[in-house]
Amino acid sequence: MNRAQKKSSSNNIVFIAGTLIAVAIIVAVLFKAQNKPEDDPELIAIPEPVAEAVIQAPVVPEAVIPQAVEPEPVQEPQVSLVSKPPPLPKLDNSDDFIRERLLLINNKPEFAKWVKADDLLRRTASYVDGLSNGVVLSKIFPLTAPEGLFATHSSDGTVWLNAGNYERYGRTVNTITNLPMDSMGKLFHFIRPLLENAFSEMGYNPRQMDGIILHAIDVILATPIVVEPIKLTRDSVVYKFADPALESLLPLQKQLLRTGPENTKRIQQQATALREALLNP
Repeated sequence: MNRAQKKSSSNNIVFIAGTLIAVAIIVAVLFKAQNKPEDDPELIAIPEPVAEAVIQAPVVPEAVIPQAVEPEPVQEPQVSLVSKPPPLPKLDNSDDFIRERLLLINNKPEFAKWVKADDLLRRTASYVDGLSNGVVLSKIFPLTAPEGLFATHSSDGTVWLNAGNYERYGRTVNTITNLPMDSMGKLFHFIRPLLENAFSEMGYNPRQMDGIILHAIDVILATPIVVEPIKLTRDSVVYKFADPALESLLPLQKQLLRTGPENTKRIQQQATALREALLNP
């Protein structure tokens, strides 16, 4: 995971590694189905080593996520009832530590599969780095593929995206919307130092890490909600959106469109909740 060195800036912010996991999970819904545009990667479980996120733009966004204020412990005259949090492990040995706490938040089978991967925080950093550029790095995380096959229908020579496709993402969207973002936020603030280490290995400073996370959320929130039927065109063996405005969207956003307007709204609601949890700890 080597990356060109970017300018460093020192700003001791308190954010959290889990943020990226949540964002990564939010985009779990973006899976490639058969015969969809060629620039949309397929999100399936592939046991490959951590891939490197490719930054397409030279400018890395910077931002500051406010520090969470720790409540002062009540001074007891005899025995203190305030328990200290466990010390953080090293990044190389953090998988079990992170996975255990994520499963305390949500232990549903589908979510458990998503966090089974090794090198969780490094994968998360690379995955969100790609998302901030509108790219889904499909081999980073073993996410659930949509059920069934991509379907279209024709009417009077026009090809349309079949609304039945939207149901294929039901399990994934339900898993995402069942994640409590306030709990994820608390975990993220706690393990932020580990996430900063993962980003620093890629050449980023804390302000750049915060900017990348928030920008990835913004890309999701900027996806248009299309309620009318979507017209397609076919170029060779792949389908594309007939509307140039839709076809010019980022790959991440085009995959969100394929989940349907209601699912896109639900994903965006979770993205909004995550952003709120980060900016208002």
